Amino acid sequence: MNELKIGEHIILPGEIKNIALPVAKLYTDMDVHLPVYIVRGKKPGPTIFVSAAVHGDELNGVEIIRRLINLKGFKISAGTFIAVPMVNVYGMVNQSRYMPDRRDLNRCFPGSAKGSLAGRVANIFLKEIVSHCDYGIDLHTGAIHRSNLPQIRADLADEETLELAKIFGVPVILHSNIIDGSLREAAVANDTKVLLYEAGEALRFDEFSIRAGIKGIVNILRHLKMMPKRRTAKRKENHFIANHSGWVRGNASGIVTHHYSLGDQVKKGDVLADIGSPFGKVLGQVIANKDGVIIGKQNIPLVQEGEAMYHIAFFSEDDQHVVDHIDTIEEELIGNIDNSEALI
Repeated sequence: MNELKIGEHIILPGEIKNIALPVAKLYTDMDVHLPVYIVRGKKPGPTIFVSAAVHGDELNGVEIIRRLINLKGFKISAGTFIAVPMVNVYGMVNQSRYMPDRRDLNRCFPGSAKGSLAGRVANIFLKEIVSHCDYGIDLHTGAIHRSNLPQIRADLADEETLELAKIFGVPVILHSNIIDGSLREAAVANDTKVLLYEAGEALRFDEFSIRAGIKGIVNILRHLKMMPKRRTAKRKENHFIANHSGWVRGNASGIVTHHYSLGDQVKKGDVLADIGSPFGKVLGQVIANKDGVIIGKQNIPLVQEGEAMYHIAFFSEDDQHVVDHIDTIEEELIGNIDNSEALI
């Protein structure tokens, strides 16, 4: 098990280090750094990264990493765990999804050391973090005013990635094609298997999403034999893979009255929402086009015609089984909210 070099820092087996990777400065000539937390087990094993805030306003992942590494039961016995809680530091400071150059960092990989600001940050993250890793978990949320039910998105055509997606343990798994310029695309080119965890809403903490994320990361680390096994037998998890999904859009502009919530089962023809005028006249109705489960939802009670409002996943299983399983997991994770150690 060789030494690991990140930036100018050497991390040896058995060490824990917090380091700061320098990136481009602010206008004020003040330095900006990527915070990186590394734990190396004494035994050889795989290397995995967990990243958050690639989009600077997606804060749930920051909290997932913060809580995880501070749990008393969190211990890496083999391999290397690398956590980067804020990849887009600039966006987080400004509570913005984007980099200061208005680019989406998750469309700028692999980047370049001499490219745009977003390209330089992407290049640093890929070179200094991803290049060392066998696996990765990238933590995301829905956009501003949009919530996502905890879900894993991944290339399910790859057998090992599919297995990891199931082991993570959230109720919904979606096949997701790789997007040009994304962190996932660059990671795959590096032979790094990556899961994308989507849960919650931008600029908000969601307790269910946070705790499900912590539990999922621990499940992966145990599977990779990087953490000690549970003392008690692990409960068998049910996994529901969505064949496909789609957004239902508003057919009018106006004020929204929602009739369904995140995680609800819907049937084709159900009226998901009414869209009305400021004087109460109904201008349009949002209708479910297929049977499924709501895995993403617009929260703001205003809509423009054509705007995406409900993200519905379609399963081969009975949708009620999916909904019941979601309710069970949520109850287990937040039923005793003070018992954080139960996640380990």
